[in-house]
Order: sequence, then structure tokens, then C-alpha cells
Amino acid sequence: MKTTVDLQQLVSVIGDAVVVSDAEGSITLWNPAAERMFGFTEQEALGQSLDLIIPQRLQQRHWDGYRKTMETGQTRYGNDVLKVPAVHKDGRALSIAFTVALLRSAEGALTGIVAVIRDETSRFQEDRNLRKRLAELEARAGA
Repeated sequence: MKTTVDLQQLVSVIGDAVVVSDAEGSITLWNPAAERMFGFTEQEALGQSLDLIIPQRLQQRHWDGYRKTMETGQTRYGNDVLKVPAVHKDGRALSIAFTVALLRSAEGALTGIVAVIRDETSRFQEDRNLRKRLAELEARAGA
């Protein structure tokens, strides 16, 4: 028996943030997990630039890559998990990990990008603390 999947329901119940942006980088889909992760409601996010969640110091680099992807129809990040900083609505820094995929029309024209995003902030902080502690122990052992 074949089961059909309600994709709209899937996107709304999945635990990872799903964010879709159009060819110009405006947000066209923002699921409930994105709301929880970044603090912006769907109404606040839809139609906004991805700059909403990109730290200002990284925006130029992001847009250079985004435009290149839209021009060439290729991304070098197709199967890679990207780990980058992001920004919450309240201004605090987040560490996120995500994958991206290109979206195309039925005719094959590039229409946007989907990102599936996971908040790695606490894990990143734990790793940082462990590396710091290890460095302290190694320094003590070598002294």
C-alpha cells in the first residue's frame, strides 16, 4: 500500500527549521521550527531578506555566493553540512548547521533555495569548553 505524504504538514511538524528563499533572497517559506529557532514569526519573516538571520559581518560574503549560485545554477554546498553563525531576533548569536538545495520550476529555471537548519549552539559551546579544558590540562601536564 502506497502512502502519500502531505508535504505542507511535513514541513510544519518537522523539528528542523525549513527556510525557502526566492531568487532574490527573500524568504518565501518559514516553518514553525524556524520561528522557534530564530524568534521571528512567519508573518515577520515572509518577504524579508535573509539578512534577518545573517550576522552583518557575513552578509556581503553570503550575498556574493548567493548571486553566483543564482547566475550559474550551481552550488558547491549541495551535499555538505554547513556550519555558520546566525542571529536570533533578540540579537544573540546562534551556531547553526544546515544543508541547502536548489529549487527549480517545472521548466528547469532556478527559482530559489531551501535550507534545512539545525541549532547547534549548545553543542558548539560544549565543544569549545572541552577544547579549552583539554588545552588547560595539556598545558599543566607539559609544565
